Amino acid sequence: MASGTDVKAASPTLIGKVTHYLHEGFHRRSHGEIENPPALGDARWTDDLILSGWYMAEKGEVPTGRQHRVGASGGGFDRLRFKFEREAAIAADATTAAAAEARAEVDMSLVLNRRDTARPLTLRVPWYGGGMSFGSVSENVMVSRARAAKAWGTLTCTGEGGYPAGLRPYADHVITQIATGLFGVREETLLAAPMIEFKYAQGAKPGLGGHLLGDKSTTSVAEIRESVPWVSLFSPFPFHSVYSVEDHKKHIDWARTINPDALISVKVSTPTDVDMVAVGSFYAGAHVIHLDGSYGGTGAAPEIAKKNIAMPIEYAIPRVHQHLEKEGIRDQVTVIASGGVRTAFDVAKAIALGADGCVLGTSELISMGCTRCSNCERGRGCPYGLTTTDPELQEWIQPDWGAMRLANMYQAYDQQLREICRRNDLPSIAALRGRTDLLRYVAEGEGV
Repeated sequence: MASGTDVKAASPTLIGKVTHYLHEGFHRRSHGEIENPPALGDARWTDDLILSGWYMAEKGEVPTGRQHRVGASGGGFDRLRFKFEREAAIAADATTAAAAEARAEVDMSLVLNRRDTARPLTLRVPWYGGGMSFGSVSENVMVSRARAAKAWGTLTCTGEGGYPAGLRPYADHVITQIATGLFGVREETLLAAPMIEFKYAQGAKPGLGGHLLGDKSTTSVAEIRESVPWVSLFSPFPFHSVYSVEDHKKHIDWARTINPDALISVKVSTPTDVDMVAVGSFYAGAHVIHLDGSYGGTGAAPEIAKKNIAMPIEYAIPRVHQHLEKEGIRDQVTVIASGGVRTAFDVAKAIALGADGCVLGTSELISMGCTRCSNCERGRGCPYGLTTTDPELQEWIQPDWGAMRLANMYQAYDQQLREICRRNDLPSIAALRGRTDLLRYVAEGEGV
């Protein structure tokens, strides 16, 4: 096979054929035409959820005959249902003209700046794309996400790996992340950002920092990260310049000195005092508090960390929401949730628990063909060209195709969220915030 540097020129026919077969496989599996691989999925990401994600990414609509709302984990969002889901004919009138008109009237916007005169930033939908760094995923995946974000009036995040050139045409929809390793942090990328995200911790591995293995730190990755090729890269925990709220405020002030118009998001994990962390971030100047619970991250996050350290996001959200209300500052800050958000129903449940919106990560990779094989760490580990830096494998994801799949998935999410609001007689997704009265807990052994 041709070398990575000239694979496009040497084998476009081969790439086209293989890409066609991969995409045809997604289509046939999502439609039940061929048997699913026996290792597809797990209790949180069941085969039905994965296949439903593929279907939505292909069709832009909600599948019938597959479980697309919950997994089989036995906990978390899988234990929560909206009360209206008990109705015998949930979708009986969902396709009527009146229902369609009611859905269309639901306001799905998400306000990100609630506190000052900096950039007014409102998204069309109550979600945006989470940080996936160049090195953890390919540039083609990053560009796919940026194109979809632009098409849907939302954002995506660079992660901590710097700002590849392919993102520049979409700068108005790209969040620049500053993480503890400061990889790829440059003044020009901060100036281009509508929002700057400080990543203090990740819910999937709190207290552990980041680790990019040497075989993923290719020459192009190392150039952007200003590091040495083929050497493992570690992000420390924490920022060694921040040990207090006062230090935290200096960080935010530094970023806003460079770009006064940028909004500031603070991404934190979910320790037991996450409510106090959120209050501290508000008083330090954050516009957005991003809570990242356990079970987030890709297959690169250690299982022992995901299952034993951070607080599950469904516990953290109401804790922070209620504490901010007691402080009298809830309506001055936007709370975003991530870490195990898999479906449109998960997004709605997070908002009903007290978040304003959600960040999507793994679900976006699912839409582009991820099978949850959990081999994300290795350079050639992802057979579908997603979490890879291999110059040949990454060609399986072409940005036009990837953006189309994401945009279709967003459309299906939008339809479901509008229907959830309609079923609950809510005029907007914002009106769902904190409405725990619309939820019910499903005990073990109990049906829907």
